[in-house]
Amino acid sequence: MRVLLITTPVSTHFAPLVPLAWALRAAGHETLVLGQPDVVDAARAAGLSGHVVGEAFDAAELMALGLPPDRRPIEVQGRPGPAAFAAALRPWTVHTRYTVGSYLAFARGWRPDLVLSDRLDYGALIVGGVLGVPVVQHRWGVDPVGEAARGAGLRPLQGVCARLGLPDGLPHPALVLDPCPPGFQDPEVTPGEPVRYIPSNGAGILPDWALTPPEGHRVCVSLGQLTLAMNGMPLLHRIVEAFDGLDGAEAVVTVPAAFRDRVGPVPRSVRIVDPVPLDLVLDRCTAVVHHGGSGTQLTATAFGLPQLVLPGHLDTFVVGDRIAACGAGITLDDPAAQDDSGAVRAALRELLDDPGYAAGARKLQEGMRQLPAPAQLVPVLERLAEDGPA
Repeated sequence: MRVLLITTPVSTHFAPLVPLAWALRAAGHETLVLGQPDVVDAARAAGLSGHVVGEAFDAAELMALGLPPDRRPIEVQGRPGPAAFAAALRPWTVHTRYTVGSYLAFARGWRPDLVLSDRLDYGALIVGGVLGVPVVQHRWGVDPVGEAARGAGLRPLQGVCARLGLPDGLPHPALVLDPCPPGFQDPEVTPGEPVRYIPSNGAGILPDWALTPPEGHRVCVSLGQLTLAMNGMPLLHRIVEAFDGLDGAEAVVTVPAAFRDRVGPVPRSVRIVDPVPLDLVLDRCTAVVHHGGSGTQLTATAFGLPQLVLPGHLDTFVVGDRIAACGAGITLDDPAAQDDSGAVRAALRELLDDPGYAAGARKLQEGMRQLPAPAQLVPVLERLAEDGPA
């Protein structure tokens, strides 16, 4: 079986597909990643082969458009409503108009039996529809954006579909895979086929400090490069300040090199480190502080750790909502609270001292462990390829 992977040109959208791609390869199937350099570079880093179409996209630049200097998205837009989600989807319909022709030309020559995609790449659905092969979409986690994507793309892409021989418009995926543990997915989202989340944060070097048991609580702080790039350094400063006076706790804060010189002095209980795959360092941690990214949230869940979520845009708010609803952590979704180191410190103190959060996190972890591993989904995909699109 030949499986073509097509995702939106965002490395974090591609990352959840990596374990399944390797499961397919281990079962003897061919895989190839098709896309812009942003995602093909991520594929190469994951040991997967690819083919480049077009130039680098730089989604961070797109997301920062119109953002005033020194203001985070949450400070400008607040909590997003339906209009914000609709606006976030609009660029991907435009993107499809520019890329689908090249994708289709390559796919016709490569002749895949199955297309594997994230939830936002309309081009994958069109390629599958034109070639008559099934398309399997993989959610990256909590999925309010992906759930709305199909409806948002129907009208803008109607003409494109018609010109390519799809008079009924944008095809449906044959299957949607969902890595969320039971009870965690947004209840408004259509149920998908469960698949266990396997951390795919890239390869790295296990640092010495991660092997040393902490004297008290060790808290990992990971905001991600995109959050910092969208004027997130003041938020990082407030988090670091929150550990000053937080007795019995130390922080390990991941900061990319591009932002390191803007960190400034830190309390003695704070260690600033280079970014590292989180699955290498969470084993001796007690909790995680993050921005609501699905990869970070699901990796922390895989380790059974309670979480403090400081969301900033779009689905990160829903991630925080679900963590709180499941009793696995706390979310501070108000910019004033996020900018108050005392409020962050109080939330951390509650997270570390109340055993209920750790119990809620372990419950999610157990639910995740019960889901089928990517290798167990390979026969399902093989049958889809044999049967063709529904």
